[in-house]
Amino acid sequence: MTPKTPSRQEKVAALKHEQSVAQRKRKIGIAAAWSAVLVLVVVVVLVITTSGTPKNASASTATPSAIAGVQTFPKQTAQHVTGTVAYAPLPPVGGDHSVTLLNCGVYSENVPNENAVHSLEHGAVWITYDASTITGDQLATLRKAIPSTYAILSPFVGLPTSVVASAWGAQLDLTDPADPRLAAFIAAYRGAATAPEPGSPCTGGLDGPGKVS
Repeated sequence: MTPKTPSRQEKVAALKHEQSVAQRKRKIGIAAAWSAVLVLVVVVVLVITTSGTPKNASASTATPSAIAGVQTFPKQTAQHVTGTVAYAPLPPVGGDHSVTLLNCGVYSENVPNENAVHSLEHGAVWITYDASTITGDQLATLRKAIPSTYAILSPFVGLPTSVVASAWGAQLDLTDPADPRLAAFIAAYRGAATAPEPGSPCTGGLDGPGKVS
């Protein structure tokens, strides 16, 4: 039996079906491509917005204005210089500083001001304490309060009080390491936009004397 030859109408219908299938495939391909582009854009945005953000930052919503006792020192200079710098206040909260930053971490000895100020420029907080009064459990409390990045803890000679928390352009005097304002200060100023270069490295510089961690 001779196979039936498709009529012109059947040929046209088959052609339209093929074109419809091809069109659907093109639409699916375009949609998939746009989905991939959208995912890539989201990834790039996330990388940009999170890069340079200090890790292990506190989830506190504390703001500088909400922390009682914080003193601010606006319009700090930020030039790289050699030699020592006469800072005011002490501990320093900004100003000209060494080209080499102090690696963030916990120190058991005094660290160079000029290097520590460079770390403040990058958004670090610097917690200093009077080693003659802060010992034992109080020192242990302080060390536990220090985040693993973008924070420095060190003794400091001649403090006006037992503990002083410093950031670029801001400072808080404390008498008790367990004062909740310390955690609030760290949360508000660590990596904050008040620093000239927040998120720039806090490693790869100088280890000061007596580095513990």
